[in-house]
Amino acid sequence: MKIKDLCPDDRPREKMLLSGARSLSNAELLAILIGTGTGGKNATEVAREVLSTSDGRLVLLSAMPIERLILQKGIGQAKAITIAAALELGRRSFEEQARVSTSAITSPDLVYQLMLPVMRDLDHEECWVLFLNGKSRLIGKEMISSGSLEHTVIDTRKILRRAIEKQSRHVILVHNHPGGTPQPSQADVRQTDIVRRALAAVEITLTDHVIVSDGQYFSFSEEKFGT
Repeated sequence: MKIKDLCPDDRPREKMLLSGARSLSNAELLAILIGTGTGGKNATEVAREVLSTSDGRLVLLSAMPIERLILQKGIGQAKAITIAAALELGRRSFEEQARVSTSAITSPDLVYQLMLPVMRDLDHEECWVLFLNGKSRLIGKEMISSGSLEHTVIDTRKILRRAIEKQSRHVILVHNHPGGTPQPSQADVRQTDIVRRALAAVEITLTDHVIVSDGQYFSFSEEKFGT
């Protein structure tokens, strides 16, 4: 069954299953929380009306009192509480990310926490680089390459150039293995060594290479894989 053949209230759910949460608009995500429409309007249309009361801005919607949400047509108490709870979880998640971003990145677990929201729903491999200063604090992060389900090229020259531009003292590679094990391939090991040696030539340290996959990670430094 195609998405267009589904009941309008079911389309955002199916779209999320097929393409991940990032493929959905704010209205479609909100429609999943709302669940069902009312008065001839489907859940997505109701969600758009709710968003219009906050000028389409989630930050204003999250500040809206539950009592006001309840008064929105098609919402009611149960749906208003669900929306408020989801927005509060999002706020707390953002606070956790902010704390990690401003902390010294001293463990692969902190790298995993920082990058999981970026890589969680990907259906292809991406390679990211974290640029750190001399105190191991994050001064930038950047996607270096994007590839297929099982492969992406780690662009050593681009990593080296960007690390020098940012005056980085330490670099951490991060890439994902979608739907598989985080165990590194021989190509991962080989590319990591190439990057490590290139950075070392200009006195920049490759601190770690973390591979993220299905709720777990592999750390080259933790497993003593040559970084």
